[in-house]
Amino acid sequence: MRDYDLVIVGASFAGLACARTAAMRGLRVAVLERKDDPGEGVRTTGILVKEAIEETDIPVGLTRMIRDVRLHAPGGRSVDLSSPGYFFLATDTPALLRWMAREAIRAGAQVLTGRSFRSALDTGSFVEIAEHGIKARLLVGADGAGSQVARQFALARNRAFLCGIELEFPPDPALDERFLHCFLTSRLAPGYIGWAVPGVGIMQVGLAASGGVRPDITGFVEMLRTRLGLRLEKPLARRSGLIPAGATLKRTHMGRVMLIGDAAGHVSPLTGGGIVQTLRLGRRCAQLAADWIFAGGDHPAVALGEETPRFRGKLMLRRLLDLAPPDWVYDAAIGTWAFRSLAQATYFHARRQGADGAPPMAAQTQMPRVERTEQRRSSNGP
Repeated sequence: MRDYDLVIVGASFAGLACARTAAMRGLRVAVLERKDDPGEGVRTTGILVKEAIEETDIPVGLTRMIRDVRLHAPGGRSVDLSSPGYFFLATDTPALLRWMAREAIRAGAQVLTGRSFRSALDTGSFVEIAEHGIKARLLVGADGAGSQVARQFALARNRAFLCGIELEFPPDPALDERFLHCFLTSRLAPGYIGWAVPGVGIMQVGLAASGGVRPDITGFVEMLRTRLGLRLEKPLARRSGLIPAGATLKRTHMGRVMLIGDAAGHVSPLTGGGIVQTLRLGRRCAQLAADWIFAGGDHPAVALGEETPRFRGKLMLRRLLDLAPPDWVYDAAIGTWAFRSLAQATYFHARRQGADGAPPMAAQTQMPRVERTEQRRSSNGP
């Protein structure tokens, strides 16, 4: 068997951030990725908050800056929100993940594509993955909301989810590119919101709902046609899936196995935001693993747990949102000072003071690609 210090399952934001830092710290690292290309079947909306890019430097050609948020009420009223010095980045997510994979490889990690994880054995000294002929001193599950690593080792699993659907369309000049457009509507998306984002070479349109309800994407598209005058003819791509909404899980490690990212519930239950936590905790996992392996420090999962947000306040607010207030409540509230202040804090100021990292929709929302009708972008990164 080939020996590694660290084997990571999953080549998305969490796994690749962890792999690059671990390799730079001198660990022998392998990443197992079931897809043939990390940029295939993207599982994230790819909208980054400012704090996310403070965790890693991203080529500017893969992003488009958006400064402001326009929050739309069901009846048609809207409020514009902004904060000096703050911004969001829409990304060419497939190219971004390919770039992150190349960076991990350049640092010395091996990214083994087309390698699904099914089972492993923790012997006490190593974790053996016989199917692939490898063993590791530490196995890290960064394999998403429905983690197979968590299943295999009977670790805690996500039980509460938002159900999300997103479509990609060609850019439309009718959509004001200065804004992230977010839509409050319990009728179409109970417990969450809808969004329309002018992305990098595309327009992203989606919504999510809580309580096991499937959001009404058809009704939402029709609403955007009527209200904003968007064409929204034939989508270039469609994805749907589940977004963890139950906060950080309690039992995320056992022996030489641990979870990070969506697999560990490192996602705000209020907003669905996870990329900033993914990048930060992925890097910290690698640093702590190096300390543990080289210097006998605390188990990385124990040390990481002390730095992981619990989202207690966000979880209480999530339970309130799950009640899905009727649309007339949003219509009545949107013009008030209290509502504007709450929205401003949610999208900007609370995060600048170190909160959980992402506004609604700007999230690592796990929505597996299920349909693609034409090539979205060039497959070549920078």
